[in-house]
Amino acid sequence: MIMLIYMAHKEIIDADWIKAGQIAQRALLYGKGLITKGDDCLSTCLKIEEFIKNEGGNFAFPPQISFNDTAAHFCPTKQDNPTFKDGDLLKLDVGVEINGAIGDNALTVDFGENSELLSASKKACENAVKIANAGTKVCEIGRVIDETIRDFGFKPVKNLSGHGLGLYTIHTNPGIPNYDNHDNYVLKENDTIAIEPFATDGDGLIKEKGNPTIFCASTKPRVRTPNARLVASKINTLPFASHWFSSMSATSFALAIKEINPHRYPPLVEIAGGLVSQHEHTLIVKEKKSIVTTMLND
Repeated sequence: MIMLIYMAHKEIIDADWIKAGQIAQRALLYGKGLITKGDDCLSTCLKIEEFIKNEGGNFAFPPQISFNDTAAHFCPTKQDNPTFKDGDLLKLDVGVEINGAIGDNALTVDFGENSELLSASKKACENAVKIANAGTKVCEIGRVIDETIRDFGFKPVKNLSGHGLGLYTIHTNPGIPNYDNHDNYVLKENDTIAIEPFATDGDGLIKEKGNPTIFCASTKPRVRTPNARLVASKINTLPFASHWFSSMSATSFALAIKEINPHRYPPLVEIAGGLVSQHEHTLIVKEKKSIVTTMLND
């Protein structure tokens, strides 16, 4: 009887993960179709957010579109809102949450002549997904990603990685490396993970650069001032974006953030200014063939 109750509970949890992944997949493809030369980043992200809400999803993190040598964590504001133009290499990263379960996926849009770089991260993701089953060491996944990207003539970004996913937690163990880092953690049945290769024509490392517009409070903050209470009332333990509070003045928001003191996520830029491509999928690990929640309709 205990086993039957567990299995029924597990099926419900899997259903949430699959639903989150499917909405994330649809939102990602919808967003890809919105990215058009001459359009601006903020309006595109807002449309993706509206799509997720209309699909019945919540935000696992704010939709992000990172340009060229920025690998991740660029979320636009009214003051910093670039338009898409010829030559851009754009990483679109979208996450959806359902009852704490998360679907996290990403792709790259190329407005330049970077098809091989785009293919490197995409093929690396595909090859990694094929072997990511229960019993696989995470370093083996990293080795496949590294070898695939280098076969295209590029480098993996070594200090970025895929990650485990937990209920209401976007980054948890195990890390899923983009090279063989000798981590012998063995994937287990029902681990939930995001595989996330980044490929670059630069040096293969990133650094933080610029002002953060993405934040995350690890616990529900206790605050006193009205502006901080307003922000705290609209967030949970998942990442949030400054543009969600555009009705507040920049000064008021900054003071609220100072009081809440969340973790800050500045843009992550390739150290040599190299272009970066990215692809990502979410998996529920299974013994024979893992469930890729973010490409069930491919």
